[in-house]
Amino acid sequence: MFTGLIEACVAVRSLERRGSGARLTLPEPFPGWRVEHGESVAVSGCCLTVVGGRPLAAGNGSKVGGGPPEVVGTAPKLVGSRSVVVGGPPVPVGDPPVLVGPADGEGSAALEFDLSAETLARTWFGELAPGRLVNLERAMRLDDRLGGHLVSGHVDGVGAITRIEDSGDGGWRMGFEVPAGFERYLIEKGSVTIDGISLTVVEPRGRTFDVALIPETLTKTHLGRAQIGQRVNLEADLVGKWIERLVAPHVAR
Repeated sequence: MFTGLIEACVAVRSLERRGSGARLTLPEPFPGWRVEHGESVAVSGCCLTVVGGRPLAAGNGSKVGGGPPEVVGTAPKLVGSRSVVVGGPPVPVGDPPVLVGPADGEGSAALEFDLSAETLARTWFGELAPGRLVNLERAMRLDDRLGGHLVSGHVDGVGAITRIEDSGDGGWRMGFEVPAGFERYLIEKGSVTIDGISLTVVEPRGRTFDVALIPETLTKTHLGRAQIGQRVNLEADLVGKWIERLVAPHVAR
């Protein structure tokens, strides 16, 4: 289980095709970000198992207590608005924030994950390539605070970004379109997971909805560099799905 609070955002190191599946390699975000072989990590909202990795070179040992990478810069700003219908390409002002840490060096550790044919079919991960940003969150502990909402890491569908606007308060308002059938889980002020990020649904309209993104989210996740048309992994609220499943047989009667 996860919470939808992103711990790190890293660039894909490699994606090696293996038959109908693939092996994904990512850099360790920063020393102290420990995971063991066989543990689960949510990679852009998809629960994956750590199957291997290259340890840190001598002298670069990962120690408990290491901190996250430094964030250089502030959340990017927008000039005007962007959408599929109106407006042109994004016009960012200033450079986007950059995560600077040991993971950017050649001596950093690597995390490896196997992607099954099912995972590639259910997510946008078939588009992964070196340099593509992904969000990371380790599995939650039962004694942790649940700062987002309950997230299983099981992707329900793939949506797309349709609109990005400056919200006038330092953040962005971003619109999304969901696949047919997913719209029944879109509830005003309800929870939704987008590429592993716990967000609040704003103004659902059929198969579209918006979210409000604060500067912290734009800085700490890949959404600060998102583009119109970019595909995203979606997970509906876990509690809502269970209620639907349990109530459906009785409603049908």
